[in-house]
Amino acid sequence: MDFSPFQCLTFDCYGTLIDWESGILGALRPILAAHRRNLSDNGILELYAAIESELEAGPYMPYRQILELAVVKMGARLVFSPTVEEVRSLAESLKTWQPFPDTVAALRQLKTRHKLALISNTDDDLFAETARSLQVPFDHVITAQQARSYKPSANNFRLALERIGLPSNRILHVAQSLYHDILPAKELGLATVWVNRRASKKGAGATPPAHAQADLVVPDLAGLTALIN
Repeated sequence: MDFSPFQCLTFDCYGTLIDWESGILGALRPILAAHRRNLSDNGILELYAAIESELEAGPYMPYRQILELAVVKMGARLVFSPTVEEVRSLAESLKTWQPFPDTVAALRQLKTRHKLALISNTDDDLFAETARSLQVPFDHVITAQQARSYKPSANNFRLALERIGLPSNRILHVAQSLYHDILPAKELGLATVWVNRRASKKGAGATPPAHAQADLVVPDLAGLTALIN
């Protein structure tokens, strides 16, 4: 890939920059254990992916509410009733979810050559907590709260293009989720990089499965940074 045309790199956050699967598992495993429900990690993530995508496809609601309802619906599907504290715990845990080991260094290097933007399925206040751990300021942050919709809706990407103010051929979208990001970005004509964080694992994890062909596939952000530099 020739990176010279790109002036701005847009990123998904949770799953691409932040290790959200570890965060999700860290919050949900204790709940399931307390109610004596035994699921494998893949089973937990796949159930979560199905529930979250269903909620995000419906009428807009804040992401904190999505996370709380995901716990309620997980309980309903596994036939248990989570406590009030358990319902809140997943959303409360988000601020503790950590960047992947290569994230901060990669963002610092990429920032020296490109504008950086974020397109994330989250609330403004929730991302404000995450931003501290990312350490690198973004030139633009577009959240689901601002768009009043969730990826894979094209609305989120159109809002990002409007805010960034560059032609689409000057923007490169970088993301882990084929479903949430690569597919809709490609449909809008954006160049894309698939960060295949799950290359060594089975299944699609916390994202619904999807088929999309990115312009470039890398295993992590360190790999992308090496190619750009």
